[in-house]
Amino acid sequence: MVCLARLQPIGVSTVSSLLIKNIGAAVTCDEEDRVFKHTSILIEDGVIARIGADAGAADRELDARGGIVYPGLINTHHHLYQTYSRNIPAVQNLELFAWLKGLYGIWKHMDEDVVYYAALVGLADLVRHGATTVMDHHYVFNEAGDRFMDALFAAADAIGVRLHAARGSMSRGESKGGLPPDSVVQDTDRILADSEAAVKKFHDPSPFSYRQVVLAPCSPFSVTPELMVQSARLARSLGVRLHTHLAETRDESRYVLETENMRPLAYMESLEWTGPDVWFAHGIHFDDDELLVLQRTGSGVAHCPVSNMKLSSGVCRVREMLALGIPVGLAVDGSASNDGSNLLAEIRAGYLLHRLHESDQAPSAGDMLKIATNGSATLLGRDDALGMLKVGMAGDLFILDVNRLEYVGSDLDPKALPAAIGYAGDTLATVVGGQVVASEGRLTRIDEARAVSEAKKVWRRYLTRAGVLA
Repeated sequence: MVCLARLQPIGVSTVSSLLIKNIGAAVTCDEEDRVFKHTSILIEDGVIARIGADAGAADRELDARGGIVYPGLINTHHHLYQTYSRNIPAVQNLELFAWLKGLYGIWKHMDEDVVYYAALVGLADLVRHGATTVMDHHYVFNEAGDRFMDALFAAADAIGVRLHAARGSMSRGESKGGLPPDSVVQDTDRILADSEAAVKKFHDPSPFSYRQVVLAPCSPFSVTPELMVQSARLARSLGVRLHTHLAETRDESRYVLETENMRPLAYMESLEWTGPDVWFAHGIHFDDDELLVLQRTGSGVAHCPVSNMKLSSGVCRVREMLALGIPVGLAVDGSASNDGSNLLAEIRAGYLLHRLHESDQAPSAGDMLKIATNGSATLLGRDDALGMLKVGMAGDLFILDVNRLEYVGSDLDPKALPAAIGYAGDTLATVVGGQVVASEGRLTRIDEARAVSEAKKVWRRYLTRAGVLA
């Protein structure tokens, strides 16, 4: 492995206060769904201090140019390492199990550089399109995996985004009836020890933290029951949350029925894997009784519409979940099953998918925005600080420039615009904790030309090693 130097932040102008002025509309996504017209927002020490026409003075001013301000989007399920296995012809038209088998042979070759630069690529895409908090589920750990978590947090620091890094794991390889090759599985003791070490090294439980850790065994078809139970108990003893894939495909349901003689959610409940500290990625194939289990236990679901469409997995029952009060957040999922990291586009894709599938019973355009903001914050246990524009909440937001010719006449309902109209291009600005991390498509904290050059080198070396490139 050739370990390249990490990118050092350049030109970082840390300010203690930021005034965003000339806001055409501020969509709060708060409890009352308020929208403030012709206003300004003052952020002090990373926290929203005032919203109003005269919000005061600050160290720095940011002109919204009459644009619309929204709470920062929160991505609740991702696999950033997969940005380096996008658009590979051999797997483009496969469903989940065959798709995974086609990619495990590539992923087993990853190293620390791959994790860092692949994360940088995905985080850049997310931040440019309004995401301010990202949950990444990294579950492939080979012999080079000791510093993969360090690489993830280093990439997030370089971009300036809040990161929930899930220490994923696989312990059931092909030799034990699982799906992944044995080269990317670890034994239970190693996984638990590394998971505890990651929590102690990185996890910051404070309300406005930039670093949190989640324990996230990969899935029922790649993890032993012992690891699921021990991970749940370890997470609760350490005060961190739990996450895994569940009910994504019918193949998964058949696998669990054959191996465990029960459906996936019943299996999870038997392993102590339900509760308000648990959320599942996808949750497509839950029946009526299982929705009631989610409601009763407070377990949540990360909705991944584009990935679900690409892999022909199905349509999540979001409307019924919302009606039952089940926590639902939005996610782009793995970049190789999307094949991008644009959460703003995911809002529109999800809205259109459900309109097609459920007509006038579908979640509204405004519902989809709230799923991506305070719904997602609830899944991550951050709804006390993230997910809405409100005094006392984190100064995380993005601005859409609607003073472009193609958006004339589009902003009668600012809450609905991201879903009903959609937004092409980068945000006017993305702000995390009162710091501008992206401005008119430019990442403010790194030398992007150098990042592109180094990222391409690592990508080419990785895919050559994996036999994809000659």
